[in-house]
This record gives sequence, C-alpha cells and structure tokens, in this order.
Amino acid sequence: MKLTSKILNIEAGNFVVLLNEEDAYEMGICLIDRVKISSGSKNTNSVNAVNAINAIPNFTKIYLNKGEIGIYDEVQQMLNVKNGDMMDVSLSSRPVSLEYIRKKIDGINLNNEEIRAIVRDIVQGNLSSVELAGFVIATYLHEMDADETIFLINAMVETGETIDFGGKVVDKHSIGGIAGNRTTMLLVPIIASTTLKIPKTSSRAITSASGTADTMEVLAKVEFDAENIKGIVKKAYGCIVWGGAINLAPADDKIIKVEYPLSIDPDSQMLASVIAKKKSVNAKYLLVDIPVGRGAKINNIEKGKALSNEFINIATKLGIKTRCLITDGYSPVGNGIGPSLEARDVLMALDYENYKSRQDFRIPYDLINKSLDMAANIFEMVYNKDNNKDNNKDNNKDNKKDYRKIAEEALRTKALKKMKEIIELQEGNPEIKAEDIEIGDKFCDIYAEYKGKVKFISNWKISQIARASGAPYDKKAGVYLKISVGDFVRPNDSLFTLYSSSSYKLEHAIELSERLKPIEIGGAIIEKIE
Repeated sequence: MKLTSKILNIEAGNFVVLLNEEDAYEMGICLIDRVKISSGSKNTNSVNAVNAINAIPNFTKIYLNKGEIGIYDEVQQMLNVKNGDMMDVSLSSRPVSLEYIRKKIDGINLNNEEIRAIVRDIVQGNLSSVELAGFVIATYLHEMDADETIFLINAMVETGETIDFGGKVVDKHSIGGIAGNRTTMLLVPIIASTTLKIPKTSSRAITSASGTADTMEVLAKVEFDAENIKGIVKKAYGCIVWGGAINLAPADDKIIKVEYPLSIDPDSQMLASVIAKKKSVNAKYLLVDIPVGRGAKINNIEKGKALSNEFINIATKLGIKTRCLITDGYSPVGNGIGPSLEARDVLMALDYENYKSRQDFRIPYDLINKSLDMAANIFEMVYNKDNNKDNNKDNNKDNKKDYRKIAEEALRTKALKKMKEIIELQEGNPEIKAEDIEIGDKFCDIYAEYKGKVKFISNWKISQIARASGAPYDKKAGVYLKISVGDFVRPNDSLFTLYSSSSYKLEHAIELSERLKPIEIGGAIIEKIE
C-alpha cells in the first residue's frame, strides 16, 4: 500500500511508524506485527541512509487521515523522508528473536546464536519496549547461567564500539547505592599518576543525587567521542567521561531503560552490563566495589560474597583479572551529596595537606581512606603476581602495606597535578579550587533534636532529600553532612546543611528532611522489656 508521509518530529527510541487504523485493518496489520517501509528518496546527506527498513506499527483513529503514515524521527533520519513523500508499506515478518525470548520465559537456557539474535534486534530497534520488557522479566524469573551471561556480554560488545588503549588498562566499578562515594575521581588521578591506564567511563544519576559524570561535569566537559577519549588517555593515562556519549555496549543502555520502571535488576544482567563495558575498553584488571550493610543494595556479607564470586568467575573467563571489595555500606562516603558539593570534596581530598589546617573546610577523610584502599588493591593486582603464591601471612601483610604507601605517596605528591592535567584535557579550568565551586545561594541547617550518638545515616533518605533540593539537575543543590556515624551530638547541633538555587525546592527538601529523619541518634538503651 502506498501512503503519504507525515513527519511527526517525535523521537520513539526505535524504528516506529504511526498508521491510520483503517489502513492497518485493510493490510491485516496488528500490534504484534512488523511493517516494511520503503521510500524512493535517496539520502545524499547521511551515510547511514537506506531505502527500506522494518518498523513497529502504532495506530491512531484521529491523528492521521486515511492514506497517511506518521514518521517518527528515527525512521525519518534513516530513510531521509520528507513531508508528503510517498511510502511503500507492507506486512513484514516478526523478528526471530521473539521466539527465543519466549523460550527464556519458559525457563529454557539460550545458546550463543539465540542470545546474539536478541541483542542484535535490541540494538537495531527491532523490538518494542513490551517485547524487550519480556526479555528482562524472563531473565529475572529464570536467571541466566554463567554461559548465557558470557554469551550476552560478548554479544553486547560486538554490537557496539570498542576502544583499544594499548598497555595495561585497569578499571573500577561500584554497584552503587551509597550517597557521595566519589572514589572514582580520586582513584583515576592516583592510578594515572603512576602511568597505569585507567579510562573511566561513568554514568549520570538515575535515582541518586549525582553520578560520577554529573560531578566531574562541574569541573570539566564529560562528553567525548571514542577518538577524543583515546587522545586524552594517551596524554594523561586516564579520563573521567560520560559513557552515554559513546556507543559502548549499546544494548545495555536500552535494557536499563526497561529495568528502571520495573524496579528489577537481575544479577546476570547487572554482571553483563558491567563486564561488557569493561571488555569494550579492553580492561585487563577490574576492581569492583560492593558496599554491604543496612540501606545498601546488598544487606549482608554472604550475598556480597556470592555476587563477588559471580563477578570473578565470569570476568576471569573473559580475560579480565578481577577483585571484589566488600565495603562498608552503612552510611554515605564523603560530606557532600550533589554534584558541586561532591566536586568540592574531591578537590579537598586531592589537596588535603593544604586544606586540613583550615577551619572552614571539613576534609572527607572517609573518602580519602576508601580511595587509597582501592588504589592499593589495584596496585597489588597489577604488580603482585608472585607474592599471591606466598603463604607467609607476615610477608603478605607487609606487601599490602607497601601498596598502600605507594597510593598514599601518589596522592600526596602527584594526584592533584594529574587531576589538573585531566581537567585541562577535558576542557575545564585546571586551576579551580574547592572554594571556587559555586553552591546554592538558598540554604538551611537541619539540627539535632536531642543528644546522643549518631547510629545510622540512611543513604537512600539522604539521596532523596538531596534530589528534592534540586540535585542532580541543579548542580549547586544538595546536602552537606556535618557529622559522621559514631559522633556524639547535642540538641541544636547542626547535622547537615541543605543547599538549592530554588526557594521552593529548598522548602520541599526541608519538609522531606523533617518527615524522613535520615539520621538516627540514640543512647545506650536499645529496648525496654518489662
């Protein structure tokens, strides 16, 4: 059937077209079908242009006249369609990957070719969001085994960009859930200052108050293509960039968009997501931060150990030497929660010798210590090949101390200079200092109501309060903690300060703070029994 194009100027996320219901009925097309769309136009402006594609049909009774076809942006760009072009529309076959998704729904393991077909269709936009959700739910109900997860990782890598930096490439990942925790922004300059390569592609916030990319963006640009990233790493040995600006494992980004509203994250998908992106940059060493504790994503050590073993098993089979650290997840790491406040923490930590004598700054020692521990573990993984075989506990203990000393020396003497180099290469101001970073001009302190020891700080509640103040979209907004777990407080002591650029959002954050009460203060009595 020939239909007249109507450009909708709307992104669909996949190859989607809109059909008048009467036209669809005449062609025998229903929601689960696919249609072949072809155009006589040849695109002279785009190297990606083709003359025909398969698309997912949507239907309308009123938006289109009979004889019209609505063209979404993705189809318009691929076929170079203009308003009023005549399009050939016909029924096409459904993707074969739908059979394999159904197979997984039935609990049957998939082979390499079946998983490759699914991933290929995800990347090419051949699956609707409902069909992709079916795949995600299937892997949630019937977790992928190690072989399936490896098949998925390899398929994700081969359908996206890869970057070969050459030499020893190390990488780091945190499973998240901890407010603040900007260890990446200390780890990268510490590691890079020793000439190990650490090209860090990071995420933006989804449910938190800031992602690493959001915080780094306060200091420098984070969106670069693959060639620019290679150039930065060639000069500085490290970078901190947004992974969404490059095409690493693109299937993963589409899967995450479906997982988020469903509030599910199957372990196999999470493992595939992390390892595929590390394999895409040819990482040889991977350190994984797995925070455990009340309020963290993993609430007990046994679960943390099980996840660690899965990471190590799969990554090792793919040629990535991996170590997992089970870390304290009971409270935020650092003082600032929100992009600018976290960036201040990072610059203070990198220049802590200068700031520790100043009364107007609170050095984030927990962030420094965690970053140094992680750096020491990376150095040990890379350099301690023979000592791992040594059963002498005293020798091993001394070796670990030496690696910690290497990390401390790098932080004290080289890391700040290296961070300035990275910031400059990423088109930021290398001379920026913590006090130069602007924070919200609307602020309010939240005070303790009674005396006692700080027993717990909820990561989730603090993050929600920081988001209520405007973070991460308002980079100047967030929460600045004045206390840590274990501190003793008295009535009217300041627990934290809220910052925002908006009076309305500040009021909202104050109300949420009073309702959620993110900081637990208690005495010695746990429970009274009579």
